[in-house]
Amino acid sequence: MYQFVDPPEIRKDKRLIWAATRSVWENMGYVLKKRGGKSKSHWNLFVRLLKIFAFLLRITGQYKKGYGNAKTIHNTEIELKFPNLPAAFNGFRILHLSDLHIDSLPGFTSLIIDKIKDLRFDICLLTGDYRIDASGSFSHMLKPIRILSKYIQAPFGTFAVLGNHDTYLMAQYGKESGMELLVNESVEIIKDGQKILITGTDDPFNFYTESALLCLETKGYDFKIAMIHTSELARAASEYKYDLYLCGHTHGGQICIKNGVPLISHQFEGKKFNHGLWKLGNMTGYTSRGAGVSGMPVRFNCPAEVTIIKLQTS
Repeated sequence: MYQFVDPPEIRKDKRLIWAATRSVWENMGYVLKKRGGKSKSHWNLFVRLLKIFAFLLRITGQYKKGYGNAKTIHNTEIELKFPNLPAAFNGFRILHLSDLHIDSLPGFTSLIIDKIKDLRFDICLLTGDYRIDASGSFSHMLKPIRILSKYIQAPFGTFAVLGNHDTYLMAQYGKESGMELLVNESVEIIKDGQKILITGTDDPFNFYTESALLCLETKGYDFKIAMIHTSELARAASEYKYDLYLCGHTHGGQICIKNGVPLISHQFEGKKFNHGLWKLGNMTGYTSRGAGVSGMPVRFNCPAEVTIIKLQTS
């Protein structure tokens, strides 16, 4: 069982303001960074550079190998212990999916489904980036998302946040997709009369606003989870006593040298946030390597993943 913290009328008003603001940014091609002001997106330049890199991979014979790597998704399972986890949630299992980029490879929806169809989980949390392009049409994504959603429905809900590749228009298709989109808002998960809180924000990488910070100012819960596309709000979440922070965005680098060091991570918070588990104060964080690919359909020394996180009391 779950319920939103804000009443329906307040959620509706907040959504209208958010959608109006973000629609302007998307249509004008602006990005708004936490570390700086408004600017034009440079995504098209980055894509051109990637095409040059892809050409080099082809002439060196590495492209085919990288393509095969991109189609190979790993199941990752971790157990995390928390002294303040309510007893009712001992053994609670979270399916964490990030950076699906469903249209990045032909038949990729089926590859994802094959990895999750036999998994057991209580809740599903998706931390953004559902398409490969950062702008343009979204309609072609509706069918594969509907198909995938049948396999990620969970007893305590399926919740999603937007990434920098996503559009505000996704908010119109929440019921059709089978996901509850969290836009700078929180939801209570209730089990056997006990509660945990999950807070989801809009993407802070390209669409940062103070509303994302304000929604983290939550009190009165024994255990809190933040689900945010990037690690950029981790310090704020730690200060507001969140216990678990789930994010993605980096793809773990997607293309790494042999010891797992990314050539590009697209984040500025520090190396420890590139992928996997990390700590910040008393908060535990996990940066997913993501299931899909972006820019070009290759991976090196950085396998794609879907993640099961098992919560335990300590």
